[in-house]
Amino acid sequence: MNNFDEMTEDKNTTKGEGKLVKRKLSNNLFVLYLLVLASIIPGQFLGSLFQFIPFIMSTNIGVTVTMYFGFIGIWILAILYIRFTKKNRPILKILGRSAAGNTLGNFLIGIGMGFGLNGICILAAWLHKDIVLYYDTFQPVYLLIIFIAVFVQSSAEELLCRGFLYQRLMRSYKSPAVAIVGNASLFALMHLLNDGVTALSILNIFVVGILFSFMVYYMDSIWCAMAVHTAWNFTQNIIFGLPNSGMVSPYSVFRLDASTANNSFAYNVGFGIEGTLLADVVLILACICMYLWGRKYGKKPCDIWK
Repeated sequence: MNNFDEMTEDKNTTKGEGKLVKRKLSNNLFVLYLLVLASIIPGQFLGSLFQFIPFIMSTNIGVTVTMYFGFIGIWILAILYIRFTKKNRPILKILGRSAAGNTLGNFLIGIGMGFGLNGICILAAWLHKDIVLYYDTFQPVYLLIIFIAVFVQSSAEELLCRGFLYQRLMRSYKSPAVAIVGNASLFALMHLLNDGVTALSILNIFVVGILFSFMVYYMDSIWCAMAVHTAWNFTQNIIFGLPNSGMVSPYSVFRLDASTANNSFAYNVGFGIEGTLLADVVLILACICMYLWGRKYGKKPCDIWK
């Protein structure tokens, strides 16, 4: 892939440090989109090598772990590509403590935010009688294993969007707005083919992408974004057994009585709580709060390109 970065420069230019700077074709927004999307298929193929998991664990739990842990293939390919391409190597800094906001405290804050934001939406759907839940099973050890698997899936998406793509856009366009909106847009597009997708659900995923980007920009913490993403998915899919972006887990602590589910402002039968007006409003308010907090208290983000 190094040769791809040496292709003819694009005619587009951007202002940087008081002068016009030519932008290589490989730094163009849509070329970066293609690079991210092209990494997903081989990454998922590599992750499919873990299909043996259901044979060594109980079937429902094993299938659930495989469904999420398969994203380890994206982690492996992304890290190898970033590590062995000189121009991308600085991106590794934002995964560790070089980013001041990557702390255990911010990770735990992210877990709390993910559970809390999701909990508000699920509670509203339950109180409005859009969903009926019943207890199924609680197996602490397996639940921890599944949580780790969900973290692998959620953090892999963060690595691609709020890690690689966000940082490359920041370097190329010298604009936080382009980096934030640009990666959130691709994040939404990545979910277009999910079961039950609607316009509201795509808006939801775009807005949550903005929220995660604000965490990277204002908190200097991709760890926090990874934690919120993990807790959001885990709460919906594994604790309450609801569709997570249209996907239903074979294992969950509670189960949804699907025959009684109703579409409303708080719940979408095909996509879950993410396909609703309520979830969009909650996430937009969260973005506004993060923006206002960031303007007043936010850290200066780590400049990995120095």
